[in-house]
Amino acid sequence: MTNGRRTGELAGVQAYAGRVLENVARVLVGKEDVTRLALAGILAGGHLLLEDAPGTGKTMLARALAASLGLGFRRVQFTPDLLPSDVTGVSVYRPATGEFEFVPGPIFTGLLLADEINRATPKTQSALLEAMGEGQVTESGVTHVLPPPFVVVATQNPIEHEGTYRLPEAQLDRFLLRLSVGYPTPEEEVRMLARLQGSHPIDTLGAVATPDDLLAARAAVREVRVSDDLRRYIAALSARTRAHPQVALGGGPRASLALQGVAQALAALAGRTFVLPDDVKAAAPGVLAHRLSLRIEARLAGTRPEEIVADVLRHEPVPAEPLSAGAAP
Repeated sequence: MTNGRRTGELAGVQAYAGRVLENVARVLVGKEDVTRLALAGILAGGHLLLEDAPGTGKTMLARALAASLGLGFRRVQFTPDLLPSDVTGVSVYRPATGEFEFVPGPIFTGLLLADEINRATPKTQSALLEAMGEGQVTESGVTHVLPPPFVVVATQNPIEHEGTYRLPEAQLDRFLLRLSVGYPTPEEEVRMLARLQGSHPIDTLGAVATPDDLLAARAAVREVRVSDDLRRYIAALSARTRAHPQVALGGGPRASLALQGVAQALAALAGRTFVLPDDVKAAAPGVLAHRLSLRIEARLAGTRPEEIVADVLRHEPVPAEPLSAGAAP
């Protein structure tokens, strides 16, 4: 692909993203940064985990993204009695034909909201693994492909709350990004109260893009150039998490791939054809923190994974600004 063509396609991605971000902002006040990261994760082809206290807008962000992107939307409330088949689907025997027929579950949609995912049992949580990793569901030995694009946005309240099941490392690793929506500032909360005094804008929020637009944008994002120096930087960040004295299990190769993908998407959102170190650093907390398993002494001391990521970013040398990395055709 020539540099001129790449520039034109990424300009289209930037315009596409601008429409989506502006549309979501009609619903969520003051959440531009987390919305941008969430959209970057979707453009990178990944799934999102939104972790925060109740009432901070996690579900609303998922609904607004689905509506804006023109994706089909299904919401599943995860509870202890939820069965895997309640999510993926089940084969039903039809006496009239004498055969079993597969009835698709709510996972067969464009964007699945797995609400309060940590309230379901590990068996039900694991039902999402194949779909998130392979884009398919296997039931009774038969594989059913999920039509692309397919995105899982899961929410969970902090795991210290009672009645929850901690997501295992294998499940967490399937999420490209873990994000926190956060509380609004007092000024933002006042604006929110004024905006939502009448009917909620989510009820009338229309699509500003189509699923085909998303697939095209994803293809363009994959063409964003990453220099060899930045690839070494990304690999070094992951390796440093593994060697950190407070970490028992650090980021693996999938973490490095995720970091590169989100950095490419952030560069595309900025209208650039190449990745900068700042893109990698902006992506690192959301990509790496939930993939770190801390040593028991670090957990007892109250150390948070985000602090480890910040420490890793401080100590890993940043490569020189490689403007030429994206300039070549």
